[in-house]
Amino acid sequence: MYQHKQYAWAILALILWIGTFVGMAFYLMGSDGPMLLFAAILAVCAFLFHGLTVRVDEQGVEWFFGPGIAKKRLAFSEIKSVAVVSNSFRHGVGIRITHDGWVYTANGFAAVAIELEDGTFYRVGSNEAEQLAEAINKHLPEPSLEPSSELSAGQEA
Repeated sequence: MYQHKQYAWAILALILWIGTFVGMAFYLMGSDGPMLLFAAILAVCAFLFHGLTVRVDEQGVEWFFGPGIAKKRLAFSEIKSVAVVSNSFRHGVGIRITHDGWVYTANGFAAVAIELEDGTFYRVGSNEAEQLAEAINKHLPEPSLEPSSELSAGQEA
């Protein structure tokens, strides 16, 4: 079983930066209801999106943010191919859909591209992209090297 958690330093830094302004407002203006609500929302966001966990077990691969937000699970039978890729700035941080498919990333540019049998693509960010791809590939069937029956029949003719 493979499991790795990558912390979302960019998300946490942004929340901390916004939190400093909330803290200054508390100090200068005193606390009030809306400001307390906003501070609570920041704390909840920090908890829910503090990191991206990826697991590979005997049944498949799954990933999720924080305690289990936006969980996605794929069976190995659904996966066509896996490749280590590099995300760009346009892929961003968090969860989004791009022309490359669904992107789940917490930090950095390294990722694993997963192509499904139905043509859907996922990019899962990981600072251990090579190890993650290897852990998934261990469970995928090896491509057949035997010639197909059509090719064999065509060669005999």
